[in-house]
Amino acid sequence: MRVIAGTARRLLLKTPDGADTRPTTDRIKETLFNMLMPYLSGAIFVDLFAGSGGIGIEALSRGAGKAYFVENSQKAVACITENVAHTHFQEKSVILKQDVFAALGGSIREPADIIFMDPPYHQQYERRVLELLRNASCVTADTLIIAETALDTELEYAAELGFYIEKEKQYKTNKHIFIRKADS
Repeated sequence: MRVIAGTARRLLLKTPDGADTRPTTDRIKETLFNMLMPYLSGAIFVDLFAGSGGIGIEALSRGAGKAYFVENSQKAVACITENVAHTHFQEKSVILKQDVFAALGGSIREPADIIFMDPPYHQQYERRVLELLRNASCVTADTLIIAETALDTELEYAAELGFYIEKEKQYKTNKHIFIRKADS
């Protein structure tokens, strides 16, 4: 796995051993960040279920001002820490070794521009995250929330939680769902 573009372009990133993480492929990451480019300059980026930290690091490489990496696995946190050091983004990174749901309860204390989540598939974590984000201080009307999910995942409950789906981008095996807060 590598950083695709920006100031850390071509630097290789480590991934945690085992099958607990699914690094986003370069092709999907490139497509995602092509869509995100207008929003990245100076952005506060939150990478939930961060795994190796590759998505948050890509955001920093492409101009995000700060990234929060939220991950509960000690192996993954060690990997994120190494990758952040290797790409020289320590000053712009906050690594939170904690459960995503606990982190959303108050560890992220500034408004986020982009929140990216890539939870384990078919576990209903997306719903639990959106339930917490609906009242979280880090979410504003301008915050873009992106969920990387299995192709068959539907977020039909988004409206009842106060969100709307802006768009979906499907790939062969998964998709990105772009979500925003609905007007109150």
